[in-house]
Amino acid sequence: MAAIGVLSVQGAVSEHIDLIRRCGAEALPVKKPADLKRLDGLIIPGGESTTIGSLMKIYGLNDAITVRHHEGMAVFGTCAGMVILARELLDGYREQPRLALMDIIVRRNAFGRQKESFEAPVLVKGIDTPVEGVFIRAPVIVEAGNAVEVLAAREEGIVAARQGKLLAVSFHPELTDDLRMHRFFLEMCRA
Repeated sequence: MAAIGVLSVQGAVSEHIDLIRRCGAEALPVKKPADLKRLDGLIIPGGESTTIGSLMKIYGLNDAITVRHHEGMAVFGTCAGMVILARELLDGYREQPRLALMDIIVRRNAFGRQKESFEAPVLVKGIDTPVEGVFIRAPVIVEAGNAVEVLAAREEGIVAARQGKLLAVSFHPELTDDLRMHRFFLEMCRA
């Protein structure tokens, strides 16, 4: 059984844990570097990217996650998690703590403020019918490196992408009952 961690410093943690368990995998909260040791994958949930990045740095998780990823652990960033994975940000502040593992340039809050949140179907490459995308102050990828596979896009930009064992989406799959994005990630963890 795959062991999937959910970064548990801030954001939609319990929702991801529930969906992982519903997919038949073991779900574990991650609060300190030692929690990463036996994981096949890690989800960085939506929330507030500046807060998540700062707390990761305080708890010593930045380097530990990077090391475990280079050892083969897959990482899935949803919404704020996409920001945390990005090599570069177009907005926010340059020194915002993040992992910079994925060769993407991201614009935070690309769809507007909280009141402009919306739901829309998203056709993701590798999934036969659209998933329901819940976009809440969502980022978009405005530029992706050559090693990045674009999985879904909207007029505003790229909303889902993969680079090796890294997966990033602009939306919140954990806020729906659709298990397919989590199953997609579990397949990446097993590869």
